[in-house]
Amino acid sequence: MAEQIVGVRFKTAGKIYYFDPAALDLEVNDHVIVETSRGQELGKVVIAPRPVPANEVNEPFKAVTRKAGPEDVSHIQELEAKAEEVLIECGKMIDELQLPMKLLSAEYNIDGSRLTFLFSAEKRVDFRELVRRLTKQFQVKVELRQVGTRDEAKLIGGFGRCGRPLCCMSFITEFDPVSIRMAKDQNLPLNPMKISGVCGRLMCCLGYESEQYRTIKEKMPRVGQQVATAMGDATVVGNNPMKETVLVRLEGEATVELPLGEVSY
Repeated sequence: MAEQIVGVRFKTAGKIYYFDPAALDLEVNDHVIVETSRGQELGKVVIAPRPVPANEVNEPFKAVTRKAGPEDVSHIQELEAKAEEVLIECGKMIDELQLPMKLLSAEYNIDGSRLTFLFSAEKRVDFRELVRRLTKQFQVKVELRQVGTRDEAKLIGGFGRCGRPLCCMSFITEFDPVSIRMAKDQNLPLNPMKISGVCGRLMCCLGYESEQYRTIKEKMPRVGQQVATAMGDATVVGNNPMKETVLVRLEGEATVELPLGEVSY
């Protein structure tokens, strides 16, 4: 037995959530209304309905409520404009209460019953009074959610050192761990200014080729290792994993770059 699922995304480069298509004729890029923990929300189909084995499903998926129409999209646009105004008012309250937090965004759910604010801060913030004021003024359920520096960069956007839009706002759906070891494996300068993104954390792109570098370097001789070449014995003084070449110094002090296959060790 197999069950049908459909992949839905709520934001650009956001995480994909799976739902029961409920026998609706859905295609990629269709807008749908679904029930979430925050109430009804508008999402976009990014994975067309497809079957999955029943034994791979841990619990029943919530069903897609219905296809969204032009009026739903228009309504969301109105709520987005309203959220911009609310964001300004919330900022004023934060200043009045002198709270050490940076307001990032505001968002209504589709029926306007819940208002969610995202913010960043260096430490935990007691925002109970702020929630009380917001609830009283806007007469909706208010939720404040603190996010990390990477999520902040994803929300605000910008451009990376490569000159292209940030990966996190373009296509990264979930943040994978990035370590300084990845920079070392790729022979990159360990200057934090050169390997950190706009979020202040190590650049996500360090992980893109990390496994490839690690695999190639395992096949290459170490710097300082003695090797044999067609031109005689030599000492390894460097290597280029991407070109799969080895830089060696011959006994006559000449330095040459050779393909990995021409070096024996």
